[in-house]
Amino acid sequence: MTSMRLALAAAVLLSATAGAAAAQVETRPPITPYKPAFAGQTRAPEQKLGVAFETTTVTQGLQFPWALAFLPDGRMLVTERRAGKLRIVAKDGTLTETAVEGVPAVYSGGQGGLLDVALDPAFKSNRLVYISYAEPNADGKTNNTAVARGKLVDGPTPKLDGLTVIYRQTPSLASPLHFGSRLVFARDGKLFVTQGERSILEGQRQAQDLGSGLGKIMRINPDGSVPKDNPFVGKAGAQDKIWSYGNRNVQAAAIHPRTGELWEVEYGPQGGDEVNVIRKGKDYGWPTISYGVNYGPAKTPITGGETQRPGMEQPLYYWDPVIAPSGMIFYTGKLFPKWQGSMLISGKQPQGLPGGFITRLTWKGEKVVGEERIELPGPLNLRDIRQGPDGAVYVLKDGPAGAILKLTPKS
Repeated sequence: MTSMRLALAAAVLLSATAGAAAAQVETRPPITPYKPAFAGQTRAPEQKLGVAFETTTVTQGLQFPWALAFLPDGRMLVTERRAGKLRIVAKDGTLTETAVEGVPAVYSGGQGGLLDVALDPAFKSNRLVYISYAEPNADGKTNNTAVARGKLVDGPTPKLDGLTVIYRQTPSLASPLHFGSRLVFARDGKLFVTQGERSILEGQRQAQDLGSGLGKIMRINPDGSVPKDNPFVGKAGAQDKIWSYGNRNVQAAAIHPRTGELWEVEYGPQGGDEVNVIRKGKDYGWPTISYGVNYGPAKTPITGGETQRPGMEQPLYYWDPVIAPSGMIFYTGKLFPKWQGSMLISGKQPQGLPGGFITRLTWKGEKVVGEERIELPGPLNLRDIRQGPDGAVYVLKDGPAGAILKLTPKS
C-alpha cells in the first residue's frame, strides 16, 4: 500500500513538474491558424531566471531616439529619428545642447528619419562614424534607405567631417514605411546593412527580385565597395551587394559572439515576427512564405498563405502575436551572469499589455529552449538595446519624451 502511495505521489509530482515546464510566456491567443514547422519553433517554455535589477534613467529630453552607440571614453552617440539629429550624451547623462553638425537631410515621415549609428572597428585611429537614414529624393515623393560615413570631430560644436554616402537602396519608392535599418560590422570588417521592403505591394514583390535592393540584407566594404566573395557577384541582373533576400523589415541584428555569424530579428505583419541566422545567398521567404497575415480584421493570408516552401529558410523561432522587435544583443557582460549567452530583444509595448518588456531567449545551438519577458515599468516602447562597456544593459525609450534607461543588478 505504501509503495502504491509513493508511486501515486511521484506521478502527481511528475505531472505537476511537466505542467510547469510547459508553461509559456505568451498567454494571448495566436492571430493566425498556422502551425510551426518543427517543435519549439514558437511559444517555447517560460524560463524565469529570477534576476533582480534596478532601472535608472541616464538622460531624458530626447526626441524619438532610435539608436545608441558607445564612444571609447564612455560617452554615447544617440540618433533622434524625426528631428534627424545626432546627439552626444556624457557619461553622467548630460545631453549636449548642440547636435552634431554635418548630418544629411532626412525624410522624417512615417517610420523614416535618422536611424542607426555605428562606429568603425578602427574608430580610435580613424574616428569614422556610420549612420543610416531615410533619404529624400529631389522629386519630393520617393525615398530610400541610405548609409553615410564621416569623421567625428569633437569640440564645443561637434561635427561629422567629410560625410560621404557609401550606400543607397535602389529603387526608391513613395512609401513612409519599412526602411530597416541596422548597421553591423562583422569580425572581418565587412559591414552588414539591414533593410526593409518598404511595405507597399510594389516593394513586397521585389523582396524576391535579386535586381532590387528591397527586402535584402546587404554586405559592403567600409568604403561602400563590393566584397568579391558576395554571393551574387557576377550574376546577371543581380545587385552584387546582396547577402540575403526575402527579408521583410529588419530593425534588430547582431553578430553571434561564438560563431561570428549575423543573426537578426525581423518584423512580421500580424503575427510572424521571426529570428533568423543570416547566411550567404539564402532566401528567407518574404512574401512567399510567412507565419503572419495581412493587417486588418479580415486577417487575409500573405500571398498564398504558405508557411513553408523548398529552397526558402525557416525562421529559427517566431512569435504570434508579435513583439515588434527593434533592437537586439547577445549579452556577454559580467554584471548579469545568468543572462550570459542570452539574446535580449527590445520592442514596442504590445497592444493589450500594461508595460514594456525585454524579451530574453535562451538558446541551445540554434533552438530556443527558454523564453522570458523582463518587465519594465510602463507604458513605454523600447527602440534599441545595447550592452555598455560597464556590462549594464541600456535601452532607449522611444517617443517625444525619449530617454536612455539603464539596467543594473539590484543591490
